[in-house]
Amino acid sequence: MTAEELLKEAADYQQHIIEMRRYLHMHPGTGFDIADTVEYVKKELSAIGCEPKQCGRAGVTALIGGRRPGRVFMLRADMDALAIREESGVDFSSENGRMHACGHDMHTAMLLGAAKLLKSHEDEICGTVKLMFQPAEEIFEGSSDMIGAGVLKNPDTDAALMIHVMAGMPFEPGTVIVSSPGVSAPAADYFEIRVQGTGCHGSMPNTGVDPITAAAHILLALQEINARELALGERAVLTIGTFNAGTAANAIPDSAAMGGSIRTFDEDVRRYLKERITDIAQLTAKAFRAEAEVTFGSGCPTLINDGELSAAVEGYMKELLGSGAYTAAQLSAGSSGSSKTAGSEDFAYISQKVPSVMLALAAGQPEKGCKYPQHHPKVKFDEAALSAGSAVYAYSAMRWLEEHDR
Repeated sequence: MTAEELLKEAADYQQHIIEMRRYLHMHPGTGFDIADTVEYVKKELSAIGCEPKQCGRAGVTALIGGRRPGRVFMLRADMDALAIREESGVDFSSENGRMHACGHDMHTAMLLGAAKLLKSHEDEICGTVKLMFQPAEEIFEGSSDMIGAGVLKNPDTDAALMIHVMAGMPFEPGTVIVSSPGVSAPAADYFEIRVQGTGCHGSMPNTGVDPITAAAHILLALQEINARELALGERAVLTIGTFNAGTAANAIPDSAAMGGSIRTFDEDVRRYLKERITDIAQLTAKAFRAEAEVTFGSGCPTLINDGELSAAVEGYMKELLGSGAYTAAQLSAGSSGSSKTAGSEDFAYISQKVPSVMLALAAGQPEKGCKYPQHHPKVKFDEAALSAGSAVYAYSAMRWLEEHDR
């Protein structure tokens, strides 16, 4: 099968891929609460002759190929949505208060389309393609859950690839951007700081300990980490996104709480920030006679792109898409270009285990009505990119297995 033939075959599936995407878009779930999506994915896989299996709390896997001995290449799509009420105005909008505002419905539909392509050419696969349909990417828990349930085993995975659609990009739909070697998505950590004081009447502050004052000083002190403790090349983002305390204007409350996140491109910087957040919170609170407790929740490490695999996939994209739909612009944490992403991605857990690569797929130009960014209630994605995405998934797997035939 040639690249041209595969693209044509994928284009023939376009309408079905659109239908799958729209069903998924209309029935979103969040985190691990995606039972409808899981059942739909299993049904579609079974319909083409695959044998889907549940993996972990809400993941789905399937194998295609294996008729010829060889290595194992894994393709991953995430399935979860966000707790956002949709305002996109499309005819197939979600009405349950959740929304596929990050394009995971596109990913799932594209991988289902790729499964159909791969199944049609199963005898040509030099090894095995493993499909990974993952929950809970938005909370950075689904990938590690599936790893713990053995997604990389039985058979052992040799390499892995993911695609993420991107809205608001100045490229034709279906244009692929290949991540250059190294880190392309930062580590992410969520944290909460709870400050305990002693409540009292607002007219008598001397009889209590004000947790709001202490928390405010903690918030300001945290900003000094970037300003005075990190070197020029040690880039990081520290954000406080919530700050809650009290219910009455004339009372000092017992406690205050703030929630935040950090993004880092280096694991040493990540560890340092977590230590300093804890130190600053506890010691600043103490200076104001209060106490502070810092709790770190879900997170993920840096996503590392394997150099050899990145170069190989770049070559495959030139074969498949040509210069008209492949761009040399690359996602990289090591450059200062605008293509660099600051969004974290829990495929990072996979990339820490096996050689991996992340691809971006242009799926929405601002001048064509796709002007809102990911995670916005009005974001739209261009479905014209769907068949190309399925072809990219399938062709990358088949070509890599062919080149690594053993």
